[in-house]
Amino acid sequence: MTKILSIIGLILLCALTFILGYKFQPCDNQALETTTPIVSPAKTFQWKMVTTWPPNFPIFQEGVLQFAKNIETMSDGRLKIQVFAGGELVPPLQTFDAVSQGTVQMGHGAAYYWAGKVPAAQFMSAVPFGMTAKGMNAWLYNGGGIELWQELYKPFNVKPFPAGNSGVQMGGWFNKKIETVDDLKGLKMRIPGLGGKVLAKAGGTAELLAGAEIYTALERGRIDATEWVGPFHDKRLGLYRAASFYYYPGWHEPGTTLELIVNNKAWAELPEDLQKIVTVAARAINQWMFSQFEALNIQALQELKEEQHVDVLQFPPEVIKELKRLTVETLDEEAAKSESFKKVYEAYKKFQADYASWNTISDDAYNKALQQ
Repeated sequence: MTKILSIIGLILLCALTFILGYKFQPCDNQALETTTPIVSPAKTFQWKMVTTWPPNFPIFQEGVLQFAKNIETMSDGRLKIQVFAGGELVPPLQTFDAVSQGTVQMGHGAAYYWAGKVPAAQFMSAVPFGMTAKGMNAWLYNGGGIELWQELYKPFNVKPFPAGNSGVQMGGWFNKKIETVDDLKGLKMRIPGLGGKVLAKAGGTAELLAGAEIYTALERGRIDATEWVGPFHDKRLGLYRAASFYYYPGWHEPGTTLELIVNNKAWAELPEDLQKIVTVAARAINQWMFSQFEALNIQALQELKEEQHVDVLQFPPEVIKELKRLTVETLDEEAAKSESFKKVYEAYKKFQADYASWNTISDDAYNKALQQ
């Protein structure tokens, strides 16, 4: 009896849909069954990232942690990045090798740290008397710089992105006044990259030390001077307790770009949407870091002068002029040794000249107008 009632009910339902003009295909028991589509869960990725920065290092390591958090949020947890500070998983200056070899998927540092492997990569971090953060961003994002950068790193299985900028740095801390070029002779200074080569030409000795080693080296006399970053970080490191004279401007690092590096194989495994999330997150942290540097340096410089009574001195014009001459000499010599260095140098130099012509009637002219 129950079966007969079910059949009658089905016939009535089909008749009703026909009368009302609905399409109900087919009119049988299967049509009454509800099917739920099977959705495959999105693949998730667990990555490791190493940096050249000390643990809890403001702006630098802080920015990297924020970058990882942003990616996890934007990807809804599909890409999670565990961040290790310098020395926690690999030594700070082995970050590039760790990413290149696939030991980890990501790294963060500055391209001039790997100058021994990729000399031309120094143009992607800081060039003495080179471009400031504005010029660097214009060149990298819209002037062909990133394409050259990717070309340089491709043989190492690494993909680079701009991911931070310190802005114009300070000239450094010295245990004696720099009044003439002769005062640079015999000077042992912690200074990386091309700036170190220029100092060597001036008669000094350049040393490359990780951030955690700088204060002790300066305090104990292992070095006579050091550059680090700017007022905020220099104050935090306590460099004013180890040296008396604080010089500006940072001729050696006028706009130091920091870099995100990704292992190419790991990058290729990411779906397109996650690749886009990483790219956008890198751009966001590039802007955030630069803004933080600019804002925090203002107050720190005031405190160094007013509370610590630091002598903030400008390099004499004679010294700057000679360092600039030696910079051109150094870059020309390096270009003669390497075709890749020469290629990037020529591209950088052309963009810098073109940018300077615009800057002359934009920022430079405006700053002069403010002083009138």
